[in-house]
Amino acid sequence: MKPKHPLAACLGALLLLGGLSLLALPTPWAALIPSLIGAALLYLGYRPGRGATMLFGHACIITGCFLVTWGIYLLPHSEPRLLHIFGRPLFWGLISIFGGICANYHGFCRCVGAAEPKHCERPLAGRRE
Repeated sequence: MKPKHPLAACLGALLLLGGLSLLALPTPWAALIPSLIGAALLYLGYRPGRGATMLFGHACIITGCFLVTWGIYLLPHSEPRLLHIFGRPLFWGLISIFGGICANYHGFCRCVGAAEPKHCERPLAGRRE
């Protein structure tokens, strides 16, 4: 079966494989978040829709809130290095929250409900077509 959105399917497969590879670490629970987000993106690549996109967006926001909370808890132990910025959950929590907001906005886009995927065009506020 060919994916309707190959980019989402590829990113989902990469995240799912990366999450499953984290199972070899001493803390296998760290594989949970990337595996779930990867599986959801893989599903969205094959079966896109408004409901699935909205559910994915809300799940990303909830996951991001947990990561931000965890990152704030770890903040006193961080150092001002790139590895500590990009490798800590605070950064990825913010990315997840903003990605979830983007997915929720995209769920209301005209291109999601169309039979053929088109370029996303939302009318400007106050403008009539």
